[in-house]
Amino acid sequence: MTDSQLAVIILAAGQGTRMKSATPKLLHNLAGIPIVSHVLATARELDAAHTVVVVRHERDRLVEVVQDQLPAGLIVDQDEVPGTGRAVEQAVAALPANFAGDVLVVNGDVPLLDAGTLTGLIEEHRRDRTAATLLSAYLEDPTGYGRIVRDEHGGLDRIVEHRDATADELAIAEVNAGVYLFGLAELRDQLAALGTANSQGEKYLTDVIELLRRSGSTVAALPVTDPWLVAGINDRAQLSEAAGRLNGLIVRGWQLAGVSIIDPATTWIDLAASIENDVEILPGSQIRGATVIATGASIGPDTTLLDCEVGEGATVKRTDATLSVIGAFASVGPFAYLRPNTIIEEGGKVGTFVETKNSRIGAGSKVPHLSYIGDTTVGVGSNVGAGTITANYDGVNKHRTVVGDHVRTGSHNVFVAPVRIGNGAYTGAGTVVRKDVPAGSLAINVAPQRNLEGWVATNRPGSVAAQAADAALDAAAQETGD
Repeated sequence: MTDSQLAVIILAAGQGTRMKSATPKLLHNLAGIPIVSHVLATARELDAAHTVVVVRHERDRLVEVVQDQLPAGLIVDQDEVPGTGRAVEQAVAALPANFAGDVLVVNGDVPLLDAGTLTGLIEEHRRDRTAATLLSAYLEDPTGYGRIVRDEHGGLDRIVEHRDATADELAIAEVNAGVYLFGLAELRDQLAALGTANSQGEKYLTDVIELLRRSGSTVAALPVTDPWLVAGINDRAQLSEAAGRLNGLIVRGWQLAGVSIIDPATTWIDLAASIENDVEILPGSQIRGATVIATGASIGPDTTLLDCEVGEGATVKRTDATLSVIGAFASVGPFAYLRPNTIIEEGGKVGTFVETKNSRIGAGSKVPHLSYIGDTTVGVGSNVGAGTITANYDGVNKHRTVVGDHVRTGSHNVFVAPVRIGNGAYTGAGTVVRKDVPAGSLAINVAPQRNLEGWVATNRPGSVAAQAADAALDAAAQETGD
């Protein structure tokens, strides 16, 4: 049910310069979705009455993601006044006038913070009736973080930013996690009093804690059990660390659900993937996007599936596949490349060094070796010979090849599209098919082989080939007595 007394503010206005990227920091990929999408998903789980997202840098790109995933969210553009305090001040001003509940402030670059941890924060805040409750963490290396300064009774006294801290304060291991829960009335009163008398000339949201203390209000800091829950992402190294941590959780979750993952360290699975029990995933595999894998399938080793469907009992080995459907008990690879809109029906096979694109391989049909199959439909129970190429492009337009049911095509064929090969037809080895082949026919290119004897001696005199040929001819002459 909606928490009518809760508003969530997501701070997403930072520039993210340390990423050194043309892509906004919050739109970098983490487990298949943007960093900010993890925070938006957590906000949805909390089911707050209002969610406000504060944006500034690359605002249009961020807003597109927010509106797609949180359509009811309020967008606030931060103005020229810098600092988290100013961002929250503007977000609070955007809340409906009749809202009088609690305000949760989270950062858009803290993707691993889950709804369960935040629910615990909300419950403690409301139970103790504090004016503000924040999350903290104990770090082995707190460099760069604001320190939690506690009073003689162990209560929260104030927060000191790293750059403003004394030597004694820098020795404190408990840091501010940047996640706050305020009573709206108390927050609004203190935001108006925020100044910029600090080393950065910004309005610090952390100063609200000290102002509340001075006014006699109760504030508290709640340490999280695992510091990685509140770890922010500021550069690509931290993004990699978060990705590794999250992937470990995802992999373990699937293992506990009945999926055999042989080497978790080399297996990567995106959040949107769906895997049934008794699937086996071998080392070096990536299950990306919204890939769906049915029970009993075997994936890998060294396989990447992006937005694919894999049927029951299928085998996919050393394969790169995108937007493809692999039917039940089908076999793919090793070293296959399935490009978008490839469909392999039940029991079909796409084998070694085969590339497919925009093609359907019918039930029980096989493309075993060394072939390119593009813009093609293969019927039921057919076999496409090794080294086959569908020549689908005439330099201007793409054309389609249709191979019927129970067709047997020879090795090293070229099908020059558009062309149809009828049911039950055969084609000879080395055939270039330029016109339709009727059902039950054999298509061959009639060109008798010619052997030009003595050609090497005449055209390559003195070469190694000529010497080998002369030796063979001499040996043959001796055997016949000539």
